[in-house]
Amino acid sequence: MNKNLALKMAPKSIDDVIGQKHLIGKGAVLYNLVKNKKLCSMILYGKPGIGKTSIAQAIVNDLDVRYRFLNAVINTKKDIDIVIEEAKMYDGLVLIIDEIHRLNKDKQDILLPRIESGLITLIGMTTSNPYHAINPAIRSRCQLFELNPLSDEDIFDALKKAINSSYLEGIKIDNECLNFIVKLSGSDLRSAYNLLEVCYFASDDKSIDIERVKSINNKPVFFSDKNGDGHYDVLSGLQKSIRGSDVDAALHYLARLVMEGDLDSIYRRLSVIAYEDIGLANPAIGPRIDAAINAAERVGLPEARIPLGTIVAEMALSPKSNTAHIALDAAINDIETGNTGSLPKHLRIGSPDYKYPHDYKGSFVVQQYLPDKIKNKKYYVPKDIGYEKQFKEVYERLERIKKNKKD
Repeated sequence: MNKNLALKMAPKSIDDVIGQKHLIGKGAVLYNLVKNKKLCSMILYGKPGIGKTSIAQAIVNDLDVRYRFLNAVINTKKDIDIVIEEAKMYDGLVLIIDEIHRLNKDKQDILLPRIESGLITLIGMTTSNPYHAINPAIRSRCQLFELNPLSDEDIFDALKKAINSSYLEGIKIDNECLNFIVKLSGSDLRSAYNLLEVCYFASDDKSIDIERVKSINNKPVFFSDKNGDGHYDVLSGLQKSIRGSDVDAALHYLARLVMEGDLDSIYRRLSVIAYEDIGLANPAIGPRIDAAINAAERVGLPEARIPLGTIVAEMALSPKSNTAHIALDAAINDIETGNTGSLPKHLRIGSPDYKYPHDYKGSFVVQQYLPDKIKNKKYYVPKDIGYEKQFKEVYERLERIKKNKKD
């Protein structure tokens, strides 16, 4: 089979793995497990191309154990049944599963008791955050190990090994060009290997320069990945930058998301930010975001960046308030902890004792609305900022009326 360069350069031992010294360096957890000939079920998670498969393969090679490799999407329930029968024959087996977050319930139900009994030792791999994407039943039976992004030095050293190998015989490339490939890789070693290999075979004389690389690819691989932690990290960076009123950082993270082309994630996150972080300080921001989203949807990329950039700048520079949803969370907490009670009788359907506010001056009349147990509870604490300043004035005026009525 015509293997690509990334597969040819795959490490045979954990000593050959690029980066991840916090896991496989001398004295680190996976290094010691291999050294002590002990293996536990685990999930390796992190961005694409940083060594999950390499580490899994290196571990089983170093331990010289029987293993099988499956993909949660491609392989069927029958494939897992075959692995289990083989594990019974040999009194145990290591099962490496790629895209473990895509393992459906039927497959999980088969595997769980076998992992529990030790018949199957699972090594799962995923680009998704296992705390969100992996079924808790699987997760609780595994140790979770996060892989770090590879440094530029890691990628450069790996490419150096590749050009000095027999796989790229006669290649001519200088360090400046290698560094350019490193920058384009975005910490994805597989991407760097693939680009180097394509450039090599696309050259008449095996000579590679920056112009040759640019003719094949001149756009970097982004750290954020649509199905991985990186994507959500960038969304988090966008929200935190808007919340922190840093318009430049907010536009930077928006740019990264726009270049991914994942407009749906941008729309959802901006809609949340409108109410979570800006809220009553600028109530008009919600409809304005909807208008910007509609405009972006109508024109599509690349023009969608224009209304999105405008609204993100406005959001970053808008006054901020989280009082409304904090108040709601406090009310939810009371309900969850049993700190509540029955509705006052006059609020119940058909009660003759209910006072209809519109029958009174200013459409307001003092009456009890909260249950007796928490009738004096205050959830909402207004901020004296932006549009909410007006709400605060109304709130405080109504509170004074209530107090005077009691007195």
